[in-house]
Amino acid sequence: MPARLKALVAVLCAAVLGALLPAALAHAESRTVQGGRLDWGIKSSFQSYVTGPIANGSYSLTGGAATVGSSQFRFPSATGSYDGSTGAFRASFAGGVHFVGHRKTDGSYELDLTLSRPTVRISGSTGTLYLDVTSKAKGTGTVTTSSQVPFASLSLGGINMRGGGTAVVLNNLPATLTAQGAKSFAGYYTAGTVLDPVSLSADVKPATATKTSTPTATKSAAKKETSNGAIADGAVDWGVRRTFREYVTGDIAKGRWTLSAGAEDGGALLRFPDAEGTYKSGQLTASFKGAVRFTGAEGLDLKLSGVRATVKDGKGTFYADVTSADFTGKKVPLVTFTAKNLKAVKGLAQLTEAPAKLTAQGVKAFGGMYRAGTAMDPVSLAVALTDDAKLPALPDLGTTSTASETPEEQSAQPKMSAEPVADNSAGGNGTSAVLPIGLATGVALLLVAALIVRRRRTSPAAAEPTTSEED
Repeated sequence: MPARLKALVAVLCAAVLGALLPAALAHAESRTVQGGRLDWGIKSSFQSYVTGPIANGSYSLTGGAATVGSSQFRFPSATGSYDGSTGAFRASFAGGVHFVGHRKTDGSYELDLTLSRPTVRISGSTGTLYLDVTSKAKGTGTVTTSSQVPFASLSLGGINMRGGGTAVVLNNLPATLTAQGAKSFAGYYTAGTVLDPVSLSADVKPATATKTSTPTATKSAAKKETSNGAIADGAVDWGVRRTFREYVTGDIAKGRWTLSAGAEDGGALLRFPDAEGTYKSGQLTASFKGAVRFTGAEGLDLKLSGVRATVKDGKGTFYADVTSADFTGKKVPLVTFTAKNLKAVKGLAQLTEAPAKLTAQGVKAFGGMYRAGTAMDPVSLAVALTDDAKLPALPDLGTTSTASETPEEQSAQPKMSAEPVADNSAGGNGTSAVLPIGLATGVALLLVAALIVRRRRTSPAAAEPTTSEED
């Protein structure tokens, strides 16, 4: 090979190695997965069967699970690991769904199924979805509880799971019921049944990341303990109403919600943080930061801000400033909730999922959609009375998406990075892969170099100079 051609090939190879080596070094070790969500409808026809006129049943959510869109469940707080050099991935998610149907005369249910703690494991070209399952067998009524059942096989569609990015994003992975899954599904479906596709997003921490204190812990540490009942920190969590959120993001309103002024999204609930106020002997007066705005078709536009909560004589009230097309009001008492157990323990006064009911003023805020006394989502609140008291953790949805997005918006997001990505834009089985930009460039350069060498070798001998003053 002529010296000039050798030099060209050497330069191209150096460029390729320069593009690839940093990426390879960046993901040469397993890294921690912390934060993210998994969206899955289990099987839409099963949902319809449970809530339809035959089973005449319902479902409830546990452990921070939420609904998104019209037929998907969202499981938060991903934890696990990801090895970018091999593509090995493991992530467990919190929350569960409890289905009941076919109520019997004694008040029990013939159909009673709980699916919780989904875990996705991917190794090589295979993926599996595991679940904790408690089910009542169809016909016999035998109750079985199993941990981490290999419930569904996931089709990766040739996705290259290797990468060095800060997130793993997989959309609409086809899922098929396994033999073990069919058995734990109480006999309602056979092995091989097609389930709803699975989508997930998980944050991946850099290998060199150092552990830092949470914002709550930092803020609490910065405040000094007081003896006059002043609150050091606090938050109130409220999901408004599950069916209202489903209406907002569903096929009718086709809307969303947006957060501002410090409010946080926990999927099944919204957190209004940074409490200020006083607490003494079970009595509370506190204000919180944050606002939420619901928008959609049919004139839907409702904003809640200026959140406040009071507790007196075992009864709590949740207030908000309300702005909508038909009603505007300051410090509107939206719901009342039971608060008999608001007691301070180790510097933290806390209520968890206190039942809440809509007030007469709240009816106006929601445009008459619900009657006074309607059960709304429960209220949870916590106030720190000392500088070392820590607030309960909020379900972690990760950084790549929010619960306010519709399923269409999620799957349409472009992902131009080294993250493994699957979506349904390419047809086929609904999956495709994005090649890391550095790798794609390197491959292109190698192809150019190979082409040059091939052309040189196959050209007539007379066309290639044997000597040259330039060589």
